[in-house]
Amino acid sequence: MTQTVVITGASAGIARATARLYGARGANVGLIARGQAGLDGAAQDVTEAGGQALAVPTDVAEHGQVDKAATEVEAQFGSIDVWINVAFTSVFAPFAEITPDEFRRVTEVSYLGFVNGTMVALSRMRPRDAGTIVQVGSALSERAIPLQSAYCGAKHAINGFTESLRCELLHEGSSVHVTVVQMPAVNTPQFSWVLSRLPRHPQPVPPIYQPEVAARGVLYAADHPRRKQYWVGGSTAATLLAQKVAPALLDRYLARTGFDSQQTDQEVRPGSRPDNLFDPVDRPAGSDHGAQGIFGDRSHQRSAQLWMSHHPALAGGIAASTALAGGLLARGLASRG
Repeated sequence: MTQTVVITGASAGIARATARLYGARGANVGLIARGQAGLDGAAQDVTEAGGQALAVPTDVAEHGQVDKAATEVEAQFGSIDVWINVAFTSVFAPFAEITPDEFRRVTEVSYLGFVNGTMVALSRMRPRDAGTIVQVGSALSERAIPLQSAYCGAKHAINGFTESLRCELLHEGSSVHVTVVQMPAVNTPQFSWVLSRLPRHPQPVPPIYQPEVAARGVLYAADHPRRKQYWVGGSTAATLLAQKVAPALLDRYLARTGFDSQQTDQEVRPGSRPDNLFDPVDRPAGSDHGAQGIFGDRSHQRSAQLWMSHHPALAGGIAASTALAGGLLARGLASRG
């Protein structure tokens, strides 16, 4: 049976790569984002891969717009089977340099956008007692870093909101599923259009993965949604365990390293970069940025952690390795503290 899938933030990055994979399955894909050029490019990706696409320009921060988009998708393709929340925005700056309007906007898109999407999806899935919601999260939802206070706050909030909802659905005995896919650093265009007040060009903290790797993780989670969450790539497991073992030392370590690690050597003049916080940068014709960003030469095409997450029999070995790595990292942080 042909699936109908809705993907938010579909104009670029992980969501764009996910849309193409669903197109290759022959799915009907509803594409939600603000930028028309990016949406048009995503729709072309889906149809070229073998699926059908409907692009609906939408600001996920506005519940009414999200609900209207869902209505349009179901009018064209029928009931929505899978809803994938990906859309986000951010500000790279110390908290003291972020304005109240900027912080609010990040929260409205990167957190409330997920709430709006989930609310709209549930309003259609619960009466049918069927459907899957996938929240595309981040390793930064478990361990925050400097210079991304608004984004990290939003990602932490998504975890709490989703855990609460998941418990409610379990209490109901509902057949609607919700799961989270936690992402590592991914080579998306966001580093070229995020609002930044850093003196140098922002960059993802290695190891970096291509959006297509992340997209494979999203599809797997959507196909197997009974698990609470999935992890895609990165050396985050050891860092997260170190957070449990020695959080104060990890804070001090990130305070020393977290500023330089998020910037390249390229200096940037203040105000010289376009940003998509309040308006999309892919609205004019010819401004489609695609799925990938500018760090392709440093990005992995595969993820061993993602592969292992598909094989539960390996869980014991993974847990043991993680514990050892976390212990060693905590000891290393202590020696540097």
